[in-house]
Amino acid sequence: MILQKTLAAGLGLILFGVAAPAYSSASDWGTTEGGRFRLVTAGRPDAEGKLQGVLFIELKPGWKTYWRDPGDSGVPPQIDVTASRNVSAVEMSFPAPQRHDDGYSIWAGYDYPVGLPVTFTIPSPGEPSLIEADVFLGVCETICVPVQARLQVDPAADPDNPDDVALVEAAFEALPAPAQADFGVTPTPGGDGMLSVVANVPGSPEGVDLFVAGTDGYLFGVPKRNAEAGKLTFTVKVIDRPDAPPTGKGIPYTLTTATSAVEGFLPYP
Repeated sequence: MILQKTLAAGLGLILFGVAAPAYSSASDWGTTEGGRFRLVTAGRPDAEGKLQGVLFIELKPGWKTYWRDPGDSGVPPQIDVTASRNVSAVEMSFPAPQRHDDGYSIWAGYDYPVGLPVTFTIPSPGEPSLIEADVFLGVCETICVPVQARLQVDPAADPDNPDDVALVEAAFEALPAPAQADFGVTPTPGGDGMLSVVANVPGSPEGVDLFVAGTDGYLFGVPKRNAEAGKLTFTVKVIDRPDAPPTGKGIPYTLTTATSAVEGFLPYP
């Protein structure tokens, strides 16, 4: 059954794997048919009030979850902390994804247990805080199921727990490195309605892939790869764009090889 139809059906069957309150630096597990997930923090807020954590998603064999851009019919991972105390914001980061083709659509995601690094902003680092995180995920086998749970964490309860520290550190270490001149992409003229880049990679271009995330009102198609005369390029259709030029960092991208990955931002097309 195609992803778009199964997701639409699944939207009416949202599974609430709501975890019981957990007063520790790691939440209880939220559960779903395709696996389970929890939120873990480690250490203490730094001088700027930044606290590191990880949303760890343990998938069962054959199940998948989405990258930051789920394609035209998926559900990106989301965290809402508005119900929290002394937590003003959260930012989620993403390890390099894989390309998945279900026969109807092509999208980016993960088919293995994955840790999504999160950084919380604690406006008053010297005062107690409580994270009440409303997590929303899409997990898929042949049917895609949106899953929602509230995960509760007290970051000060056990900040030096060695297992939590190791899990958070491993998640951040797995993130793509910042793009460089010799490993990254350079925008080139792509024509009307297209985003075009030249990919620079160390070694062979075999197996190189580009993932572009729609943001700030943009929606993109699947990048099309072309390797010719020693030059590797990707073109991406701009499906939708905002009426006014955005003021953000740009379009996030991840460039992968068989062994490594980098990430950066492209100018808004």
